Amino acid sequence: LASIVIRLALAETFCLNCGVMALDEPTTNLDYENKKGLAIALAQIIASRAAQSNFQLVVITHDEDFVSMMKNELSSQTGFNMPERYYQVSREEGHDGKFYSKISAVDFDEL
Repeated sequence: LASIVIRLALAETFCLNCGVMALDEPTTNLDYENKKGLAIALAQIIASRAAQSNFQLVVITHDEDFVSMMKNELSSQTGFNMPERYYQVSREEGHDGKFYSKISAVDFDEL
């Protein structure tokens, strides 16, 4: 977790007016407590950046428990409401036998 927190701190320091923060599989090799800590840190960043018109957080993850943790942290700790939905990318086989990516909007209420 320490290396992720350091990366978040650097991103916050060097990208104060940046519009996008992207995290690719941030929970890889983290135990439950460290995932929870990361969810809290990200919830605080989201809440503090809420007034910034161009801020977007992109989290690429397979860890739906982590997404749920972030939702809970945002609503309970910061009083900030989650966006209405998140986007889930899955792979499906088409009629031609090839695999295609499918992007679905999922309501946060379904978590």
